[in-house]
Amino acid sequence: MEKLRKAVSEIAYTQDPTKLTHLHRSLIPVLSFASSLYRLALSLRRSFYHYALFTKHRLPVPVISVGNLTWGGNGKTPMVEFIARFLADSGISPLILTRGYAGGDETKMLRRHLLGRPVKIGVGANRAAIAALFFEKYGYVDPYSTSNYADGLNLGQKVGNHPSSETIGAVVLDDGMQHWSLQRNLEILMINGLTLWGNCHLIPRGPLREPLNALRRADAVVLHHADLVSEQRLTDIDSMLREDAFVKGMEKIGAFYVDRLEFSDHHIFQPKDIEMMRKKLRELEDAFGSKPVVIVTEKDYDRDPGIFKHLDPYEILALCSELKIIPRGERTEDSFKKLLKEI
Repeated sequence: MEKLRKAVSEIAYTQDPTKLTHLHRSLIPVLSFASSLYRLALSLRRSFYHYALFTKHRLPVPVISVGNLTWGGNGKTPMVEFIARFLADSGISPLILTRGYAGGDETKMLRRHLLGRPVKIGVGANRAAIAALFFEKYGYVDPYSTSNYADGLNLGQKVGNHPSSETIGAVVLDDGMQHWSLQRNLEILMINGLTLWGNCHLIPRGPLREPLNALRRADAVVLHHADLVSEQRLTDIDSMLREDAFVKGMEKIGAFYVDRLEFSDHHIFQPKDIEMMRKKLRELEDAFGSKPVVIVTEKDYDRDPGIFKHLDPYEILALCSELKIIPRGERTEDSFKKLLKEI
């Protein structure tokens, strides 16, 4: 199954089909047919919402959606953390609504990073119902009432008998671009600057979760891995960088040699994966005469910390990251925070 996922990923991010192997090209007709079915389902779902056959819920507090148009690796989680941290530090207690994929690795990471701040995290597919439970438990601030202002933020009127630090003042919708059942006040779209749209096909033939015309719905577009993209690429973002972002990050930290084993996003590690890692580590140790260090993403570590103990005696490190906004012209961290305050 992992080999199939890897093959599908290679197809999705290869713009020239002639560069694919014969085996990969043989999968394209099947993937194209599946993409057609996905496009039809997407169109029907959009129509159901357009004609009010499906209900769109409006929450009683402002909703900031953070999403993407392609699968995995777009920087959604660091952006969600950045916004939640900013709101909490500004005196507003945010509620993060997340679906909680694959064992909740992202949720564990957010809880740890935001520990000590008045941030709540609701996990579940029915995010409107999850939000309702949190509003009932903690109360919420009505932003449409006339009341208090602080740093340009409308604190409004508190609803419910709860401590002000507990009362919810905003919702951050994690992976919300395709979650159409909740209305939102601000739509933030994350884009991977290294891979962009891949082959520009819908999944599973390509990486797109929606056609590119969905870009029009975004109020703000944020380029992830901007520090790994050249100035020319920033100017001409239609082209795609092919180098792996994780490896480039390791090289930037100072590793003199980087090897890698690639797994799909939210991969559940199995004993055979650990054995494959051990084999690779022994090969590297023989080649360089010293013990290599294993670097995993923080999400991978949180998913199953115990399984990496089987790599002993090799040292295991988790790469932790946080969002850093790189100024470009008038687009700065302050201008982005100003946009959040205005919303």
